[in-house]
Amino acid sequence: MLEFTAAGRSFFDNEEGQDTMEYTLLLGFVALAAAAIFPVVTNNIKIIWQIASNHLSNAASAAK
Repeated sequence: MLEFTAAGRSFFDNEEGQDTMEYTLLLGFVALAAAAIFPVVTNNIKIIWQIASNHLSNAASAAK
């Protein structure tokens, strides 16, 4: 039982690889945030392109 306790304590005291895990969690958070923002951004880009297309169509019609 003493060996099991010592192994458990050694496992929890060992901080090797902690920074890698923190960067992994941070990367996951950034990926989730980007995924949440992506639909809003694509919709805004679509609206901007539609406005630009309308202006070009109106300019082409007026030039005829």
